[in-house]
Amino acid sequence: MTTDTLVEISDLNFSYDTRAILNGINMTMKRGQLIAIMGGSGSGKTTLLKLIGGAVVPSSGYVKVSGQVIHELDRDALFEMRRKMGMLFQFGALFTDLSVFDNVAFQMREHTNLPESMIRDLVLMKLHAVGLRGAYHLMPAELSGGMARRVALARSIALDPMLMMFDEPFTGLDPISLSVIGSLIRRLTDTLGMTSIIVTHDVQESLSIVDYVYFIADGVIAAHGTPDEVRQSVAPFVHQFVHGEVDGPVPFHYPARAYSQDLSLENTVA
Repeated sequence: MTTDTLVEISDLNFSYDTRAILNGINMTMKRGQLIAIMGGSGSGKTTLLKLIGGAVVPSSGYVKVSGQVIHELDRDALFEMRRKMGMLFQFGALFTDLSVFDNVAFQMREHTNLPESMIRDLVLMKLHAVGLRGAYHLMPAELSGGMARRVALARSIALDPMLMMFDEPFTGLDPISLSVIGSLIRRLTDTLGMTSIIVTHDVQESLSIVDYVYFIADGVIAAHGTPDEVRQSVAPFVHQFVHGEVDGPVPFHYPARAYSQDLSLENTVA
């Protein structure tokens, strides 16, 4: 692993019991890069984030972060590594009984010995970075979906992580909020010098902000490249996914017997 590589994934395999999810995954993610992982539902994208964070253990192969094999770390070393990671969950996952300010301050209070006066300044700094310094006193129930996602983003960067993971950050957002979150992810990645990984179905927004894309299909990497290379790809699955085509390698029709059989009187549908 070269010095500018933060995440290295090599020959990674993972199964739930006998059901294979990921097969021979290889990825390299450099420091300061913004990477998108795309693919259909159930293709193993979120599972890959769990493997990077050490929530599950691979069947074989490994994930290295900053030169350390994640599944070989003991409990204390894994928790120390996780403090250098940030995670933005699909719907924010804010603590509903804590204010915006206290949500962002939570990690600082849990994992540092900073005085409250410094925590206050840092929290306001993080909220200012996402445009919500004036909303510090609000409760999560008072926030719109886009605002809640931005507060969750401020909380996830509270400890200045070297690696950020975003699980479907654009889900359920209106076009304005979606654009705001996308530009924030790009700007914070550049400003903080961190590596960011986005798991997403939103092709157009993602291709406008990321540096590199991996497509996963049937547990393997179907294609990878820069946004321009992905847009021009002639690989059937990638072309269907990028252009939102109804039919292709991912069929419109669920497997069924011949239509004529279902229409016959002798083979009525139960």
